[in-house]
Amino acid sequence: MFVIYDENTKMPIKVWLDQKEQIEESCLEQAYHLANLPFIHKWVCLMPDTHTGMGMPIGGVIATKQVIIPNAVGVDIGCGMNFVSTDLKVEELRPVMTGNGTLIQAMISDIMRNVPTGFASHRDRQPSEVLDRALGEAERYEKNQTLFPLIEDAYYQVGTLGGGNHFIELQEDQDGYLGIMIHSGSRHFGKRICDDYHQKARVLNERWYSQVPDSYRLAFLPVETEEGQEYITWMNLALEYAFENRARMMERVREVVDSKVQKYLCRPVEFGQEINCHHNYASLENHYGENVWVHRKGATRVRDGELAVIPGAMGSYSYVVRGKGNPESFCSSSHGAGRAYSRKGAMEAFSCEQVILDLREQGVVLGKNKKSDVAEECRFAYKDIRMVMDQQEDLVEPVRELKTVGVVKG
Repeated sequence: MFVIYDENTKMPIKVWLDQKEQIEESCLEQAYHLANLPFIHKWVCLMPDTHTGMGMPIGGVIATKQVIIPNAVGVDIGCGMNFVSTDLKVEELRPVMTGNGTLIQAMISDIMRNVPTGFASHRDRQPSEVLDRALGEAERYEKNQTLFPLIEDAYYQVGTLGGGNHFIELQEDQDGYLGIMIHSGSRHFGKRICDDYHQKARVLNERWYSQVPDSYRLAFLPVETEEGQEYITWMNLALEYAFENRARMMERVREVVDSKVQKYLCRPVEFGQEINCHHNYASLENHYGENVWVHRKGATRVRDGELAVIPGAMGSYSYVVRGKGNPESFCSSSHGAGRAYSRKGAMEAFSCEQVILDLREQGVVLGKNKKSDVAEECRFAYKDIRMVMDQQEDLVEPVRELKTVGVVKG
């Protein structure tokens, strides 16, 4: 870790990398913007997977005093990870043939049939304790008539994966055991919340002659204002919805794995403890003696002893980690490997055939309806996850290393 503190910054920027040259210029510019905000607490943190985002770098962490910034949470509120281990050895599964290919291929096919991906939703309204509770407290949400109708729409997206970098993976850990990992968020719900309150914040900031330039895309809401309280209410709803969304998908995947194993290996599957954690959110926490709003945009909370999940890219490695509770990062770590290429850049640099051949050579089963954009999310488009893990040894301890066996993408 090194610190940037020069004529361009009012507050320090702590970077969990070796040198400034490892940060893209546009990402560094965004970090300088953050460091000059008047309400930053202590310093700005950049995790080793950091790269340019919208307003605030992805892989960025800030703590703010009495304000909350919609774009410092991001458009996919509650995006995060879910992981569960099993007592299955992957070597038990590989040689088993079914009427639909190998047992792993059959599992991937069944997952795709049970979990809508990309822009797809369920045809029927799905049960949701989170949304039922929101409608039961409608007076908390009806003030925003732009967003309120989205609660009904969200019933059809509970238990859906989405697209982009979201995935469902079957993985093999360092001891040969099968694990299940899911990366998804609050779907369209979170984006609409962010966009709506970012625009409200822009209007208010202009009215207040804010010293934060609109070009920074970091419009803020004081938490004591009506708009600030509304955003926190809607953000927390999106967090609960994202948590439920991942849990529902995990239920479906567990059912698929268990039914296939019972049919072909004639025994039930024993599942381990489930880890379900966010990496796009803001929360009120106490750091260095003050209650502050910690914004983690593409960053994972890792308090001392806390288990979390840090994914790589398909065909690469992912990690279950135990937090070290480092106060300098506000008890945060990276949320993944971090992009080395933009989606467009990856499509230009790597061909569909190259990516599919790479996965095939590694024995990875790919489940994806549209193959033409597969290069967007290939492992070559991301930083080396092992390098990222090396840079944050003071933040987390790896407890499980996982390699992709099969993957479902939107």
